[in-house]
Amino acid sequence: MTTSDYDCIVIGGGPAGLTASIYLARFHLAVLVVDGGASRAAWIPRSHNCPGFPGGISGTELLERLRAQADEFGVKLETGIVTKIKQAADGFTIDWGSGPVHGTAVLLATGLTNRRPAMDPELHDEALAKGLIRYCPVCDGYEVTDRKVGVVGTGPHGVAEAVFLRSYTAQVTLIAPDGPHELSAADRCRVAHCGIRLLDGPCRSITPDETTIAIATPVVTATFDSIYPALGSDIHVELARQAGAEFAGDGTLPVDRHQRTSVAGLYAAGDVVLGLDQISHAIGEAGVAATTIRNDLAERGPLLRS
Repeated sequence: MTTSDYDCIVIGGGPAGLTASIYLARFHLAVLVVDGGASRAAWIPRSHNCPGFPGGISGTELLERLRAQADEFGVKLETGIVTKIKQAADGFTIDWGSGPVHGTAVLLATGLTNRRPAMDPELHDEALAKGLIRYCPVCDGYEVTDRKVGVVGTGPHGVAEAVFLRSYTAQVTLIAPDGPHELSAADRCRVAHCGIRLLDGPCRSITPDETTIAIATPVVTATFDSIYPALGSDIHVELARQAGAEFAGDGTLPVDRHQRTSVAGLYAAGDVVLGLDQISHAIGEAGVAATTIRNDLAERGPLLRS
């Protein structure tokens, strides 16, 4: 059917990329996953809303299980960061420093990176492992029920996250990261209505200990059971740009309901696509994308088992 090295190359080895690779391999397609080893799922100390795991599962264990499952079906996994992708005859050529590899189809499962507060990286990671820093209220808001919570952020995004967390606890403080809050009248009214405390920044230091985390501002040092940085995120879309994909006005990567980008043969799933940044959602998109890839390849010629 093709002279490609692989029927599909999956870029990114998080829940979306690995799930898609399992589907594709079980369609008897030749699949390569190239993963840089920085899946955001690995940050999760324990997920309690990943289906099928009573008691929860850590992000690292989930990824290990997915890699083992992919290996069962012959998925090839390479470690590397893909830096180049270009359209080529009958597909795409990618490179991560080990020479060009050709795939008929490419699935981008490159995810995103949360913007971190200004603090020592090692202290940040230790606090993250203890649940003192959290990034996803949808994932783990339940775990801060009736606890003292700080949200580091301001503007509409910070207010929205603080209001979301207010449904879990009455003790929510919104701390401006860089200076005084600059909130619209509507946002100030919303905050006041919800009983959310406002604390002007800048955040001079963020200091975790074993059970609490403290934020020092020019006026006060406030201590919390957990903090949520609401500083936004950076979606990993550079490869989509290189491949010539079209973007929405806000810079996000649009796909159709079958996870196709605007470039034929280029698909995307998971957090790189605008949507609910959840493992279950990424896995669902991966199943849709993999099945679409299989069916689109079959349009080129029958996929016949010899």
